[in-house]
Amino acid sequence: MFVTHLECSLTGERYDADRPHNLSRVGKPLLVRYDLAAAKRRLDKAVLASRQPDMWKCREILPLPRGVEPVSLGEVATPLVVLPRTAAREGARELIVKDEGRLPTGSFKARGIAMAVSMARHFGTERIAMPTNGNAGAALAAYAAAAAMKATVICPAETPDINVRETAAYGADVYVADGQIDECGRLVGEGAAEGRWFDCSTLKEPYRIEGKKTMGLELAEQLGWKLPDVIFYPTGGGTGLIGMWKAFGELEELGLIGSERPRMIAVQAAGCAPIVRAFEAGEEFADRWEGAATMATGIRVPKAVGDFLILRAVRESGGSAIAVDEAAIAAAVEDAARDDGFLLCPEGGAVLAAWRKAIASGLVRREERAVLFNCANGNKYPLPDRSRRIRLAEVKAGDL
Repeated sequence: MFVTHLECSLTGERYDADRPHNLSRVGKPLLVRYDLAAAKRRLDKAVLASRQPDMWKCREILPLPRGVEPVSLGEVATPLVVLPRTAAREGARELIVKDEGRLPTGSFKARGIAMAVSMARHFGTERIAMPTNGNAGAALAAYAAAAAMKATVICPAETPDINVRETAAYGADVYVADGQIDECGRLVGEGAAEGRWFDCSTLKEPYRIEGKKTMGLELAEQLGWKLPDVIFYPTGGGTGLIGMWKAFGELEELGLIGSERPRMIAVQAAGCAPIVRAFEAGEEFADRWEGAATMATGIRVPKAVGDFLILRAVRESGGSAIAVDEAAIAAAVEDAARDDGFLLCPEGGAVLAAWRKAIASGLVRREERAVLFNCANGNKYPLPDRSRRIRLAEVKAGDL
């Protein structure tokens, strides 16, 4: 509605917003820019409060043109859930989880994909493709089906089987490959160059960021337009972290928040931590992580296209990047489920483990307000079987 142009995130070069794009001429993500002064005349807190609580309520700073209906499966505002016993374990005042598992297809990938598919349909695209570690592919397949588009999805062999089957159930062409997600992405890129499909890979088109930034817009309103002290975000491709940082800047220009910002903490698994390594080394870009391995498949991204944007947001916010090991991830998932009845996904477990690590090291104070992002429904992942078998004819209730 108020889009002015697209902009290369590295060089600032401008691109027309009236046709589809992938990366800029220098191979970097494109960012959507708006006439925020005009949007400010339309938006205030009262107007936003009167609108339907979903990801589309800030249409003035979303890219879909006026009068164009989005491809939607019901992207509700996701709740903030307080975990009191999990907080008490660390002596913290409170701990808040934004539960993105309530979205369609059970993950926060629905936000970015809903926007990307809506824009692709607007531009007349008929076939889309991407590599995926699981949830993004399922979302792409579902929204493509809703838009009557054809989807092709290529998954690394370690992708959870439930994600592979879910993606195929929506009618996508699904291929399981013997490589990592960036290697699957190379094949998607080759097909796009040949005109077989449009490449919807993470940050290789401009609009998934705009969908994911709605997490930041939503969070600000839910907290009474006062941002938390610190945000812990599970970071693979980093679209959501980049998007939220962009959203906070736009909200300030709209006069909806002040200049205060949360410290952004990029969370990775120790078995795949290219952003953490680059942050600690003071590098602007992150080298590829060889031999990537973690149960948190959503953050198993050896090389992120937007690595410099993730690192820029973390540093500008005064934040950090933290890697956690597999045992800490598993323990965090188990503890939150047992103590507070909240089943985190493995990536959410990584985020909780990182918060614990930050509390223990003094990086985050116990009285600070922290928001952790649980990126998917924990039921979508394999869980250990801790049940016990009995024979009803041989057991009485008193034996249990």
